[in-house]
Amino acid sequence: MTSLSSANDSKILRYALDYFAHYISYATTSDPHNPACPSNPKIFELAQHILADLKELGLEARVDDHAYVYATLPGNTKARYSLGLISHMDTSPDMSGADIKARRVTYTGNPLILNADHPAYQTGEEDALILDEASFPALADLRGQDLIVTDGHSLLGADDKAGIAEIMATVKYLVEHPEIPHGDIQIAFTPDEEIGLGADLFDVQAFGADLAFTMDGARLGEMESENFNAASARIRVQGRSVHPGSAKNQMRNALTFAAEFILAMPEAEKPECTDNYEGFYHLTDVSGNVEQAQLDYIIRDFDAANFARRKQYMQDLVDSLNAQKGDKIFSIEIQDSYYNMKEKIAPYVFMLDYAREAMEACGVQALDRPIRGGTDGAQLSYKGLPCPNLFVGGDNYHGRYEYLVVPTMEKACLMLVELVQKFI
Repeated sequence: MTSLSSANDSKILRYALDYFAHYISYATTSDPHNPACPSNPKIFELAQHILADLKELGLEARVDDHAYVYATLPGNTKARYSLGLISHMDTSPDMSGADIKARRVTYTGNPLILNADHPAYQTGEEDALILDEASFPALADLRGQDLIVTDGHSLLGADDKAGIAEIMATVKYLVEHPEIPHGDIQIAFTPDEEIGLGADLFDVQAFGADLAFTMDGARLGEMESENFNAASARIRVQGRSVHPGSAKNQMRNALTFAAEFILAMPEAEKPECTDNYEGFYHLTDVSGNVEQAQLDYIIRDFDAANFARRKQYMQDLVDSLNAQKGDKIFSIEIQDSYYNMKEKIAPYVFMLDYAREAMEACGVQALDRPIRGGTDGAQLSYKGLPCPNLFVGGDNYHGRYEYLVVPTMEKACLMLVELVQKFI
C-alpha cells in the first residue's frame, strides 16, 4: 500500500493519512438496490478493521449486526456533556470505490492529468482526465498545497473515510496526550449513509452521547447546521409495444412518454442551475423500453413549504399528462428521506459557537453555510441527538475528480482536539 504521509508531516497528520490509506483500500460502495444493512458486505470488513484499530488504542468498542461501529474514549476530567463524533464508512454508488489508486501531489496551479500513469492513457486508448481550475475554480485557492487524488478510475473516498481517519487520529493523539482534558467521547461509524440509510438503525440511546458532530463536510472551515429536506420520486410509465411496421394508432411508446415528462420539468430547477438556498429536482436514473419505463428523481429544498410544493408539482404533472393522454400511463411514488435539521439544532446554538472557537484556535475561519445535501446528522437530530456537520477537507465528492486537501485534513484533526475541550 502506497504511503500518503511523509516525515515532514505533523504526528497527528501522519496518523490521519495512514488511517485514510488503509480505509480507502476497502471497496465500500453502498448499493441502493440491496435492502440489507449493510448494503455491501465490504462495509462489514471495514468495520472489523476499524474495530481492531480502536481496540489497539485501548478503547471499548463493538460492531453490531448491521456493521455500526460504536466506541467510547473515557473522559479524564468531569464534563458537562458526553460528546459524540460520527462519520460514515460507505462511499457513493455514483462511481466505483474499488481499486483506488491514491497519490499525493503538490498542486502548482497547472492542470493535473489524473490518469497520466494509467496504461489506457499512455497507449492512447483514453483521453486525459484533467483536474484544473477551468472546471473546478476552488482549486485556485489551493496552489502550493498538497492534495490526495486518484488515477481517475474511481472516486477517492474522502467522503467519508477522511472523516473516519480524522476522528481516529484525534483519538490516538488524545490517548497519547492524557494531559489534554476532555469528557467522555462517544465514537460511531455508520453504513449506507450515501443511500440515505445511515441513521436508520443507529442506536442513539446505546451510543450515549448528549450532543454530537458528524465529520462529513468538505472545504476548510465549513460548519453546517441546516440541510435539504429530501424526498425520492419514482415515475413509472406504461406503454404498449406493437410491431413498428403496424404501429400506427396502436403503439404507445413508454420511452417517448418518459421524455415528455422530463421535458415538462422546470429547466432552471436542476442541480446544475442552482446554488445556495435554491432547491432542485434531479433526474438520477432512466430505464425502460417501449412497453414500460421508469424515471428516478430526487427532490431537494431547504424550505418546508417549497419542499411540499415541489412534491405536489410532480404529482400534478403526472395527473395532467394522464388527463392529456386519456389513460393512466403515468404513476408516481414519492417517499420522504430526511428533513432540515435547522430547527433541531437551534436550541443548541452553543455547539456552533464552540466549533467556531475551535476553528479560530487553529487559524481557520468558520464558514456557516447550508449543506446542499444531507448527512446522518440530519436524521440523528430528529432522533433526539443534535448533530451539526464539520469539514474534513475533501471536494468534488462522488466522482473521479474527488480530492483531499492535506493541510485541511491536519486542520480538521487539530480542530477536533480543541473542540473536545470545549464541552468540559
